[in-house]
Amino acid sequence: MQNRRSFIRKSGLVLSAAALGGLAACSRTSTGGEGGGGGEEGGGGGDLLSQLQDAGTITVGFAGEAPYSFEDGGELMGATVALHREIFGELGIDNVEGKLTDWGSLIPGLNSGQFDAVSAGMSILPDRCAQAAFSEPEFQYTTALMVPEGNPEGLVDMNSFVDSGLTVATMSGAVESDYVTALDLDSIEVGGPQDGVDALKAGNADAFALTAISLNWLADNTVDGVEVTESFVQEIDGVKQVGAGGTVFRQEDTSLLDAYNEKLAAIISDPERYLSIVGEFGFSEEELPPEEMTAEILCSGDLSSLQ
Repeated sequence: MQNRRSFIRKSGLVLSAAALGGLAACSRTSTGGEGGGGGEEGGGGGDLLSQLQDAGTITVGFAGEAPYSFEDGGELMGATVALHREIFGELGIDNVEGKLTDWGSLIPGLNSGQFDAVSAGMSILPDRCAQAAFSEPEFQYTTALMVPEGNPEGLVDMNSFVDSGLTVATMSGAVESDYVTALDLDSIEVGGPQDGVDALKAGNADAFALTAISLNWLADNTVDGVEVTESFVQEIDGVKQVGAGGTVFRQEDTSLLDAYNEKLAAIISDPERYLSIVGEFGFSEEELPPEEMTAEILCSGDLSSLQ
């Protein structure tokens, strides 16, 4: 089993000292304000962490993307949910409840108090960091394409669609939609993973682009007549779009974020423990974020430091 340093070397990720030391904090606010919330029942003021510990329950927003967070037979499950049950349980919050929400409504729903955190493996991106606070990275991402069996168009990555006359489906609000915009591709946006599969199978798209782990889960568990390409890290303007996802909190809920990050760090630093929590959902050590990849760096948008 490779360790995280060997993985970062294999991935070609080199961080400058300036990138590590000079970035302003993006994953949390500098104010000490404690969140008045606690989900739908939250009142004004107080420490959200203490409120949740007293209640013994946290409500998380999720968008139904397997294998991160989804419902199966009415049960909330997935790799992100498993991490949450482990971490919040250690914080004295034993019950994790979910509220299904459209992907694009997750952060607005969080900020309006509909739930206490977002459980969706959401990519840490600058525009999102301006709206909410992200945990340290939990999963490193690569992208893949779901294509008809046999991959008749020979698609490899998002560049395969440039000037091709082919159409790629992406999930609304997902990072792959940003790639489409940057490359000026013919595309359709869908609401969720199953919608993307449906668009592909109906012939409305030539491929469906999403994180490799999600597409492989779909192909292995629910979909016939398709295959998934080798995963890739998309390049935009010569910069590899290296990324990772984390849990999302309101910016004022700093005590909850800090406590969560402390427990998360202990898991991320122990690959065996990490895989014991998320491995059953198809995650491997390749999804384990390199320790040098931080929320600060990803929030800054300066991915040149990760090349």
